[in-house]
Amino acid sequence: MKVEITGGDLTLREFYTIVYEKAEVSLNKAALSEIDKCHKFLKEYCEKKLIYGINTGFGPMAQYRIKNEDRTTLQYNLIRSHASGLGEVLRPEFLKATVVARLSSLMKARSGIHRNTVELLRDFINHEIFPQIFTHGGVGASGDLVQLAHVALCLIGEGEVLYQGKMMATKTALSKAGLKPLPIFIREGLSLMNGTSCMTGIGMINTILAYRAAKWQLMMSAMVNEISEAYDDHISKELNQVKPHHGQQQVATAMRKILRGSKLLKNRHEHLYDKEVLAEVLDEKVQEYYSSRCIPQIVGPIWDTIQYTEKVLTQEINSVNDNPIIDYQNGNIYHGGNFHGDYIGLEMDKLKIAVTKLSMLAERQLNYLLNHNLNQKLSPFINLGKLGLNFGMQGMQYTATSTVAENQTLSNPMYIHSIPNNNDNQDIVSMGSNAALLCNRVIENTFDVFAVHLVAICQAIDYRGIQNKLAPITRSVYDTVRKHCPKFTVEDKARYAELAKVRQYISETDLY
Repeated sequence: MKVEITGGDLTLREFYTIVYEKAEVSLNKAALSEIDKCHKFLKEYCEKKLIYGINTGFGPMAQYRIKNEDRTTLQYNLIRSHASGLGEVLRPEFLKATVVARLSSLMKARSGIHRNTVELLRDFINHEIFPQIFTHGGVGASGDLVQLAHVALCLIGEGEVLYQGKMMATKTALSKAGLKPLPIFIREGLSLMNGTSCMTGIGMINTILAYRAAKWQLMMSAMVNEISEAYDDHISKELNQVKPHHGQQQVATAMRKILRGSKLLKNRHEHLYDKEVLAEVLDEKVQEYYSSRCIPQIVGPIWDTIQYTEKVLTQEINSVNDNPIIDYQNGNIYHGGNFHGDYIGLEMDKLKIAVTKLSMLAERQLNYLLNHNLNQKLSPFINLGKLGLNFGMQGMQYTATSTVAENQTLSNPMYIHSIPNNNDNQDIVSMGSNAALLCNRVIENTFDVFAVHLVAICQAIDYRGIQNKLAPITRSVYDTVRKHCPKFTVEDKARYAELAKVRQYISETDLY
């Protein structure tokens, strides 16, 4: 499996194959030729001109001219001084995603770098060499300066990298892989650091995981509808087509697909319309609770949000997001703020709010299953043992409820928490990487909630004895969950290990 990086059309699917399936990365020859032209132009253009970041200082120090003999030292000083992150090291997939995102941007041939830069980034990806990057770093205004400084530090052969599952000195890893450190030619330090690639890489992963979470929510919602023997008209094409939101249509269609072949959903005509109903008080509800009946209307806007996030993130990963921009074709250099991370910061805040709503929906459905006064079909806490002596799902509910509460707190937007810094040069910032990391925490929390909910769903199916009436798709999920977490009846025991297995199954499995 191989993915060619052109700098212009990397898709979410291709990104997934590189980060998760270890697809080999190649570089487009035409794009490499353009990089050579851009580098040659900048080298000639900057000889007798004052150009920011080449023969000036950086940020508020830009009024200071740098002597020609100090230009290389300037780039090294920039990298080393900004490699100042703290906190935990990012997860391996985040480290790899950051390198992929930086490579894609630099392949646009607007940064004036030597081709050695993109070739070494490619080699880092293909050899699974991941620069050590920390959770606490840049503010996302002049890009992810601190995070990407750690990437640049490793490319020049310093710092530490994760290689073959171990953290080690970069020089050691490069020697083992048969690679050489990157030399500085003109502005490799600034070009590597001045971009949004850390927040973008994490954001791309968040988008993948958010799609997965939304699909799992639809699966669990379908199974809850089967357990409650809900009426089927709330997911009908006829009902949903009169409210023409794209996400709602997709969700309703997906729900119908999941539930195809189910013997548990009720047809309203058969039960209420095609016969005379004379009872003053009906034994069963005429309409289900909102957490069962309004899935297209609740998950629809979430699905729309994820799709828009994908659009923004793929635009960003295929963009030139450093400064200044070297327009070698028209013979000019433009200064601006393409490194600013507001597009990513805002999307990560929107995405985490959407995913928090998924966790809230799961918690409400879980509460419905555990509260016998609501569902009127199951025992309290779906207890399959002796009431009073055994506890069923009672203890697990606390975990789900507390985790949803944390998600609700984390959903406070990072986007509006701008703090000026850099001697007020960066007077309004995006906090994009912070937003991306908090979004990821919300997503990971949501998978925790889903694990409890899915175990409860399978317990409810066992209590009702309806396994053979499930739709083929939901039956397959039930069977798989039972391999990780067998039905528990009389004996109460610690279930955290089984919950962890179910949680892993959910977080690593893509549905339909």
